[in-house]
Amino acid sequence: MQVSCLVRKSSPRSNFSGFDVQLVEGDMRDPASMAAAMAGQRHLFHVAADYRLWARDTEEIVRNNLAGVRAVMQAAKAAGVERIVYTSSVATLSLKDGPSDESRPLEPKDAIGAYKRSKVVAEREVERMVAEEDLPAVIVNPSTPIGPRDVKPSPTGRIIVEAATGKMPAFVDTGLNLVHVDDVAHGHLLAFDKGKVGERYVLGGQDASLREMLGVIAELVGRKAPTVSLPLGPLFPLAHAAEAVARITGKEPFLTADALRMSRHKMFFSSAKAQSELGYRARPYRNALEDAVTWFKTAGRLR
Repeated sequence: MQVSCLVRKSSPRSNFSGFDVQLVEGDMRDPASMAAAMAGQRHLFHVAADYRLWARDTEEIVRNNLAGVRAVMQAAKAAGVERIVYTSSVATLSLKDGPSDESRPLEPKDAIGAYKRSKVVAEREVERMVAEEDLPAVIVNPSTPIGPRDVKPSPTGRIIVEAATGKMPAFVDTGLNLVHVDDVAHGHLLAFDKGKVGERYVLGGQDASLREMLGVIAELVGRKAPTVSLPLGPLFPLAHAAEAVARITGKEPFLTADALRMSRHKMFFSSAKAQSELGYRARPYRNALEDAVTWFKTAGRLR
């Protein structure tokens, strides 16, 4: 079976090294390139997204992810693709009243920040196409994937790099659900084999406070773990200042106001549905951090 992977013309190709895949150039927002890429394909994993928590024009993130979903799914439908796994995010789930799951969808108006709102509207578009156009799509909602091959790196990868190099001496009282990226990948295959069309499946791992996460990273690199907990209020002026600088430089700031607003909620999730219906399992998050730190060292990101 030939596997084809879509890449933008400017995309790095290092993560494809050693894999027997065919690379097809295109852009998920461009219907013409999507139609060409989808020709002759039987199955689709739509894992691409504009994964930024900040942009000069924040609505660009929403436009990109919604346009991408529409172009990709319409091309897949026109090409007669038989089965689709769409990668959404736990960002589409409400965090009120404890750990969340698939039964608690978030409304776009309640999403904090452009990225979360973009994922909500994109997921709702997939659901609409399933209901109204018989799109054969299963939806998966990864939590916070970490591990090797985080080339860019992702926003979470940036936290790991900053913490491992001693640039995060303090933390705020928040939490994440951390999962090994390889377990998320396996969850996609399980969803393809066993998932029900139109259903959502959280692909998560373990809940952990940010303090616990930073403590493990510090232990892995032989640094002292941070012990200072910062209140959120005084950090907002710093975030606004960082964003002002970023609007000039174009470089994404490490601290944003939206990130601080999100940190008011512990981003804890349950994967019980995926476990019972798909047979999904996830390893301890420490293993994911170990693999991430090892890869970042090998890639020369940790000095």
